[in-house]
Amino acid sequence: MKKSRYTGLYVVMVILVILPFILPNSFYMDLAIRMAINAVIVLGLNLLIGFAGQISLGHAGFIGIGAYASAVLPTHFGWHPLVAMAAGAIATGLLAAILARPIFKLKGHYLAMATLGLGIIINITIRTEAALSGGPDGMPVPAMSLLGVDLTEDSQWYWIMAFILSLSVWASLNLIDSPFGRALRALHGSEVAAQVAGINVVRYKVSIFVISAVFASIMGSITAHYVGFVTPNIADFFHSIELVTMVVIGGMASVYGSLVGAVLLTALPQALSSLEGWETVAFGGVLMGCMIFMPRGLVPTLAARFGKES
Repeated sequence: MKKSRYTGLYVVMVILVILPFILPNSFYMDLAIRMAINAVIVLGLNLLIGFAGQISLGHAGFIGIGAYASAVLPTHFGWHPLVAMAAGAIATGLLAAILARPIFKLKGHYLAMATLGLGIIINITIRTEAALSGGPDGMPVPAMSLLGVDLTEDSQWYWIMAFILSLSVWASLNLIDSPFGRALRALHGSEVAAQVAGINVVRYKVSIFVISAVFASIMGSITAHYVGFVTPNIADFFHSIELVTMVVIGGMASVYGSLVGAVLLTALPQALSSLEGWETVAFGGVLMGCMIFMPRGLVPTLAARFGKES
């Protein structure tokens, strides 16, 4: 792994350590936690979209599976929250592995529509199984317990997310510089050339789809426990589009672009809320400006200009 990439990880860790001591109030602490959750999801999604070149417009469905596993299993069946989280991640991984082979036989907009359909099916299932999920109204989620301590304070969740985010960045950097990561970049460049080079294209597509889905499921569980309540909106189409937008704005095939995209698009709606009805227009304008003037994304564009690794 290149030294500059390690430097970026160290900078991220230093920021995470300092941040809670300079945040002025609990609102900004909550925002920081949500940024970290989105960043981990987007890291996994960028491995799929940016590095492997495979689109997914239904990733919020995997978040919903994790969230509702952590809500339904402890509430109705008495499972420990950590066991429920693990069960949600395993179920998500199995579902992704089963469906990935037929889905990734498709390409282009056909692939996009297939993943969109998957996300919609998961969302509809959550909404209609009202006896378990609470239907459109949602349901409360029991508090997460870790070593006998209920996690109810923002400060507790912040340090947990700081650790998970640091670990996720480290894992992503190692993965993309490994033979597995090089294989992903090869099939992104040309699947035919990758096959000629001896790469099992289907296996790598399925593997990265499963990894990305499990990232999303675990963060769905953490979101459910952190908020204490979950609704089907967590798995809807617009959430999936928001996540893909974070990948594109930050920069595809850029680990640190994932972080920047997640931070920017999580914070921007809050920053524009004072515009009183025009915040959506301003938000759209910012996104259009980024795409027009920085089509590769923020981090790759700036990295190319200053000659740095992204």
